[in-house]
Amino acid sequence: MAGFRKVPAPTLESVAARAGVSRATAGRILSGKAGRGDNSRAVHEAAAELGYVANYAARSLMTRRSDAVGFVVSEPEESVFSDPFFATVLRGVHEGVAARERQLTFIIVSSEHDRHRLQQFVAGGHLDGLMFGAFHGADPLPDAVRALGIPVVQCGRPHEADDDLAFVDADNVGGGRAATRYLLERREFVVHVAGPADMTPAQDRRSGFDLELAGRGLSGTADRTVHAPFTVQGGREATETLLERHPQLDGVVAASDAMAVGAIQALTARGRRVPEDVGVVGFDDVPLAEAAQPPLTTVRQPIRQMGREVADLLLDQIDGRSGPRHVLLPTTLRVRGSA
Repeated sequence: MAGFRKVPAPTLESVAARAGVSRATAGRILSGKAGRGDNSRAVHEAAAELGYVANYAARSLMTRRSDAVGFVVSEPEESVFSDPFFATVLRGVHEGVAARERQLTFIIVSSEHDRHRLQQFVAGGHLDGLMFGAFHGADPLPDAVRALGIPVVQCGRPHEADDDLAFVDADNVGGGRAATRYLLERREFVVHVAGPADMTPAQDRRSGFDLELAGRGLSGTADRTVHAPFTVQGGREATETLLERHPQLDGVVAASDAMAVGAIQALTARGRRVPEDVGVVGFDDVPLAEAAQPPLTTVRQPIRQMGREVADLLLDQIDGRSGPRHVLLPTTLRVRGSA
């Protein structure tokens, strides 16, 4: 039986020869550093025909880059995988990273050990930059990573103003005001099922609620507000508390669609009909909103676009195209059956 003879792997030189260009030109095109044109098409076709795969390990030694970036979420695993918001953001992030031909690593940090391990991983040169989801409180992790010389972008407004920290956020204050205004124009006593008090999206949505009530001369916003996790259970329990405080309530502004579903459950259990007796407005406009019964009136934030913008901001920093920037995306009210 004849022995197996290994066929030499195609090289950059063989790709260049097949395309009729120099090795340097082929290298620039395949690394994404050259514009699109006839040569670009010829080189990519030659690479595909020959089955050429770039030697990323060798390239990393020369460029000191890994061509990989990370998206970090500081939440328990059960929260991450049960919340459609994270999945939608991550989809947008992946689209943005893939469009620039980089690799994406998804990282969950839920303990001090996880944080230490992440810092060691980044310090080892395995990632060119990091994207962070919204934090509970002022987390030191982004600053620790930046101290290593690694670009960082945050999805959501940071807790502390920092011109050197890039971030992408939705207009949570404006969205909170729009939801509250819509209910106040139709209801007598509106309350707020707020998200975690230590998270900036929840803080900003509550600010919108408070500002809209204050603009109408209404007081007692603290008594009309209960903070809870961004979950169905959190919304249900917060609404039960508010029903005990204010049995006359007829409007609920929820800080997320999941919380709005929980609010509807609590109201239904008390014999209150939605929207006949109580109007409910959510926030996010994830697929859950349209599938709810009744379908949720909600504030839509462009979640998938946020993910793409986060990826673009990070890669622009890595590629030297721009420094840290702040992007605020608009929100819109989607009226459906719950209010």
